[in-house]
Amino acid sequence: MTKYIYEHNNWTDFTWHDKAINVIFGEVRLTQGKIIGQMNSLGFSAKEEASLNALSLEVVKSSEIEGELLNYDQVRSSIARRLGINTAGLVPSSRHIEGVVEMMLDATQRYSLPLTEKRLFGWHAALFPTGYSGPYEIEVGHYRTGEMQVVSGAMGKEKVHYEAIKPELVKIEMDKFLDWFNNENSLDPVLKAAIAHFWYIIIHPFDDGNGRIARAITDILLARAEGSGERFYSMSGQILAERKRYYEVLQNVQHSSGDITKWLNWFLHCLKNAMLATEKTTQKIMLKAQFWKLHEHTSINERQRLILNKLFDDFEGKLQTSKWAKITKTSTDTALRDIKDLVEKGILKQTDEGGRNANYELKDFTLE
Repeated sequence: MTKYIYEHNNWTDFTWHDKAINVIFGEVRLTQGKIIGQMNSLGFSAKEEASLNALSLEVVKSSEIEGELLNYDQVRSSIARRLGINTAGLVPSSRHIEGVVEMMLDATQRYSLPLTEKRLFGWHAALFPTGYSGPYEIEVGHYRTGEMQVVSGAMGKEKVHYEAIKPELVKIEMDKFLDWFNNENSLDPVLKAAIAHFWYIIIHPFDDGNGRIARAITDILLARAEGSGERFYSMSGQILAERKRYYEVLQNVQHSSGDITKWLNWFLHCLKNAMLATEKTTQKIMLKAQFWKLHEHTSINERQRLILNKLFDDFEGKLQTSKWAKITKTSTDTALRDIKDLVEKGILKQTDEGGRNANYELKDFTLE
């Protein structure tokens, strides 16, 4: 049986080959700078919206990795309320969502604070407010006192993917980890984020929630790397997209004798992909910001504003009078009047498709 990395002496004296990661590391830092530059060129409200979107995605995707589906609108509303962002149509959210959001915002907004045992215990308690994970009672707000295995497969045919550090060693290992986290200042925070994620996952200090807490720890260091609590991309979203490879690399490197090059290489590529995925979203937000700048003096009613914003964000299917009426809760006559008004103002145009129901779309626009 191959040894686990933690069974080696001084296992946390990680090594890696700089040559193997230098190029991707440089690309990550370059892309990071580019995104921050793009965001700073946006107006305040557009920048705020971009950050709200990314934070919401981060919370939803981090839970989805663990097989838990959270309601995006509830998560978004919870974050908006806590950050004092004014968005239309806030919806109430469950106690569980509030807890997950609490942890995420503590990590990203208070990124300069030290990471302590007390803070981690608070996060863990916020993740499991009832003391249960699904139907199982778990130890909440303190390190695990039992053995920990990561297994998959049906009962009697389980496959052990990982056996974590013995419970009696968890506190010793976590003290060492927290000391390094708070006092090691010579590493670039992006590299430190990659190492911290791996190190924490190897210890697996809690009964449950270790993946989500590892990603929150990563978020602290990425926020430090950017010197900002604003978040414009979702690392968890990208980990979810690359989940199979994430587990493969973890499984491979957990048996290394201290060389974590493979893990760092995967982490940096994943981070770069997360940022590239964001560029598309950013372009949509920038387009929307430009549109409203162009029409800041155009007379547009609340119903029209609602639909126009939806067209920039997440409108599904074709825009027709009946759909307008349904979304804005008005009659089809009022909907048609609203649409015709926007056509006359050169904002909407009727598409070429014929048929009984006319379809409309945004007209291309350029800033003067």
